[in-house]
Amino acid sequence: MLRFLTYKKRSLDLQFFTLVLLRDPIYPAPVMVRLTTPFLFLAFLVSAAVSTPATTPNVLSVPMYKKVSGSTRSIKALMARDLARFNVDAATAVGEAPATNEDDTYVAATQIGTQTFELIVDTGSSNTWVGAGTKYKASSTATSTGKSFSVTYGTGSASGTEYTDNLVIGGLTVTKQSIGDATKTSDFSGVDGIIGFGPVILTEGTVSGTTSVPTVMNNLFSQGTISTQVLGVSFAPESGSDTDDANGELTLGGTDSTKYSGSINYVSKSTTSPYSDYWGISVSSVTYNGASIASAANAIVDTGTTLIYVPTATYNAFLKASGGKTDSSTGLLSWTTLPTENIAFTIGGVSYTLTPAQYTIPTSQYEFYEIPSGKYYSWIIAGGTSAADVNFIIGQKFLENYYSVFDTTNSRVGFATAA
Repeated sequence: MLRFLTYKKRSLDLQFFTLVLLRDPIYPAPVMVRLTTPFLFLAFLVSAAVSTPATTPNVLSVPMYKKVSGSTRSIKALMARDLARFNVDAATAVGEAPATNEDDTYVAATQIGTQTFELIVDTGSSNTWVGAGTKYKASSTATSTGKSFSVTYGTGSASGTEYTDNLVIGGLTVTKQSIGDATKTSDFSGVDGIIGFGPVILTEGTVSGTTSVPTVMNNLFSQGTISTQVLGVSFAPESGSDTDDANGELTLGGTDSTKYSGSINYVSKSTTSPYSDYWGISVSSVTYNGASIASAANAIVDTGTTLIYVPTATYNAFLKASGGKTDSSTGLLSWTTLPTENIAFTIGGVSYTLTPAQYTIPTSQYEFYEIPSGKYYSWIIAGGTSAADVNFIIGQKFLENYYSVFDTTNSRVGFATAA
């Protein structure tokens, strides 16, 4: 089982999430990977390595961090980026805005062949490819399949040639992993590519002459490196001005009981298209102050989406019930006074509550997101009117408050209260 502990340092140009390798009986000493040049940051990394305990004897932790890339950092651009990931008409939902902002992108240092790449960790896609930044150089472990690959995302695309090569993440090696060597990319800046943790069905039609491509999780399992295809994710809410916060953990092959309280409650993966292609689930109801504001609907759980997007009808009901208005300059739901009531999502018979402090944007982050002061704003946004276009997305701002589990083996998604 592989566990990622993340640490964050934020600036207007880069958010760092640094993971440290913990001592393991197989390895005689902790290993540290230097990802940045400043000496003080390296000293912080060493300190974390010394002080962070492992919860199980065979857990390995590796560098993982959160990058600010792209030139546009407004909240409207972030909303457009989020919605465009699933081909939602962002212009209709939030007005005209560039959709290339990658402000809240989680990146893991991943070795492929002899090179190390900064790859977006994405549960909303499944291919692994490089070349958006650092170019791939085939080493002695690489084999060209002679096949072309092409992946289109709402916020960009990548195409080129498929290779198989050794991939190492967290000290775990995958042999003969399908790697896209992207010779052409669009709308990816400041990162090298993507490592996809979505369902394998999302790889269909992406490589010529191939029905589907085994994901990194598929291969870790089939090669006996992990005993179950389970991905555990823990985020911590951003606080204050966001400097040196311990922000989260990514676990491969199991879950980390120190990151949640109580039990993990599971719900079966949705069988309704297009949600069935992703980590889709059924949300049986949404309530505000205990009163229903939405009936049952399908939603996608996605680490690559920052905000929470609900069907426009649900958004309008939330707006009316809470006494809010849609702010014309940002596209956000806003209030002149801070709401006092909770919103709750019922999933698998369990109610997951967000308090006003959890579903509103901290005032300390207004400047970074270019949000005007004088109002309170919500992380919950209108996702559109058409369920066929994916208009319900449970993103990071929900997942910060609940530990999430993506279980391929049992075709289910789990949630537990964050510790």
